[in-house]
Amino acid sequence: MASDKTAVIIGAGPAGLTAAYELASQSDIQVLVLEKSHRMGGISCTVEYKGNRIDIGGHRFFSKSDRVMDWWLEMLPLEATEDGGEAEITYHRKSRTIETPRQGVDPEKEDRVMLLRQRKSRIYYLRQFFSYPISLSYDTLSKLGLVRTIRIGLSYLKSTVFPIKNPKNLEEFFIQRFGKELYLTFFKSYTEKVWGTSCREISAEWGAQRIKGLSVTKAVLHFFKQAFKPKTRSADLAQSGTETSLIEQFLYPKLGPGQMWDVVAEKVQAMGVEIKTGFNVQRLLTEGQQIRGVEAIDEATGELHTFAADYVFSTMSVPELVDGLDCEVPSDLQGISDGLVFRDFITVGLLLDELKIKEMDAEGRPGLIRDNWIYIQEPDVKVGRLQIFNNWSPYLVADPSKAWIGLEYFCTEGDDLWSLTDDQLKELAAKELDHIAIIDRDKVLDAVVLRVPKTYPAYFGTYDRFDELRAYLDSFENLFLTGRNGMHRYNNQDHSMLTAMVAVENILAGRTDKSNLWEVNTEDEYLEEKAEKT
Repeated sequence: MASDKTAVIIGAGPAGLTAAYELASQSDIQVLVLEKSHRMGGISCTVEYKGNRIDIGGHRFFSKSDRVMDWWLEMLPLEATEDGGEAEITYHRKSRTIETPRQGVDPEKEDRVMLLRQRKSRIYYLRQFFSYPISLSYDTLSKLGLVRTIRIGLSYLKSTVFPIKNPKNLEEFFIQRFGKELYLTFFKSYTEKVWGTSCREISAEWGAQRIKGLSVTKAVLHFFKQAFKPKTRSADLAQSGTETSLIEQFLYPKLGPGQMWDVVAEKVQAMGVEIKTGFNVQRLLTEGQQIRGVEAIDEATGELHTFAADYVFSTMSVPELVDGLDCEVPSDLQGISDGLVFRDFITVGLLLDELKIKEMDAEGRPGLIRDNWIYIQEPDVKVGRLQIFNNWSPYLVADPSKAWIGLEYFCTEGDDLWSLTDDQLKELAAKELDHIAIIDRDKVLDAVVLRVPKTYPAYFGTYDRFDELRAYLDSFENLFLTGRNGMHRYNNQDHSMLTAMVAVENILAGRTDKSNLWEVNTEDEYLEEKAEKT
C-alpha cells in the first residue's frame, strides 16, 4: 500500500534527481519533482546543437565517495569490451571487479555507458602552455625564465618560514599555500575573471573548500609519484590519497553528463516518481515551522498549481526560496538573502576545421591537442576557460574531423558582457582566440551561445552572515536544502548528490538535526568514510 506522505522536490539537477531515486528506492513516499526548464541535470545537462553536444562547464565523474561511484556505475555501466568479461576498477580504498558486457549484445543500450577518460588540463599564459596543476618541472621553470623562477622560489620559501596564520581572504589563502609570486603569476588573474572582484574581497572559505589540501609540496610529490608509477591495465580511480586537482583519470558518460541524469529520470519515473517540467515554483506555503505546500506555474498554460507536501527538497537558489516563503521573514535575514551574490556563465561553442595549436600523435603527425580544458590566464582577453569537447568524449562531435570547442565567459547577469547579443559574443569569441594564437578566426564554421544564470554561488556579498540565514531555513522541520544553489555552496555534483542522500537518510531515520548535510564537502573525507572508521 502506497504511503499517504508526499515529497516535493524543487529542481531536477543532480541533487533533486538523486533525492527522488533514493526516496523511491528506499520508501513508499510519493515523490513529485518540479523542474523549471525542460532538461534534466541542471547545469550538469548536455545541450545539443546540430548534432554536436555541449557539456556546460565540464563534468568529471569522479568522487572520493565509494557510494557515489557505485551509484553512477549502477546507472551507466563501464563501456562494453569487444570480448566481454571482467574489468577491474579501483576507487577509494577498494578494488571492484565488474562485468563488462560484450559489444553488440543490446544495441539499444550501447550508448548508455561510461567511458574511462584520461585527464589533461593546462594553463595558457604568455602564449605558452604550462602544466596544471603547476608541477615546477624543468619545462615549467624554463618557460617562466630564471628571474621569475627565483622570485617564485623565494616567495614560496617566505610563505613557509613566515606563514599567514588564519587567512582572512582568498588572496591570503593563496599566498599562504603557494607564495605571493606564484599567486600573482597563475592564480590572481583567472580567479578574478571568474568572480569579477578582487581576491581580497572573497572569503578564504572558498579556497579551503575548493582547493583543500593542494599545495606546492603535494603537486611536486604527485609529479614524481606519477613519473615512477608502474603501468597497469586496471582503471585506477582511487581518490582518497589524491587531491581533486591532481587526478589522472575519470569516468564520463558517452553522450555527456546530461545522459546520466536523463537515465536517472527514466528510472525514477518507472518507479512511480512524477516529473513535471516547465513548472516554475512561486511560493512555499508555511504553517508554523512546516512547509505544507508548494505553488508553481505551468509555463505552458500559465495556470497556477498547488501541491501538498510532507517533505520539501529545495535546490532552487536561496534568494528565490526566501522570496517564495509566504510567511514574514525577519528583515535582517531578508537582507542577508538579498545580498547573496552569484556569478553567471556564458559558453560560446565554436566548430572549426582545426585549431592553430597542435600536438603530435603517436605516428608523429600533427593533430588536435589532447587537453580536456585549458585555463586562459592571459589578461588581455575576457575568456576564462576553453573546453575541447572532442577530448571529453569523441561522441560529443558530429564530425570527428572537426574541432568542437567551448569558450567560457564569467559574468554577472545584466552586465556589459551578459548583455551582448549572440552575434556579438560569437564575434568576440573568435576574435579573442585568434588574438592569443589558438585559432584562425577564418576557420570557424559555426557557433552557438548558451547563457546560464546563477552558475556560481559567490563567497562575498553577505555570505559572511549566511549561517544566520541557514539556521532560519533549517528551522522549517520538513525543508531540506540540497545542491549547489540550494545551499549556496560551490559543490561539485558528487557533493550535491551526497547532500540529497544524507537528507533522505535523515527523513527515514526520523532525524531532525540537519547539521550533517552541511558537513558534506567541508573536509577531505566524506561522511560515510568517516563513519566506517568509527
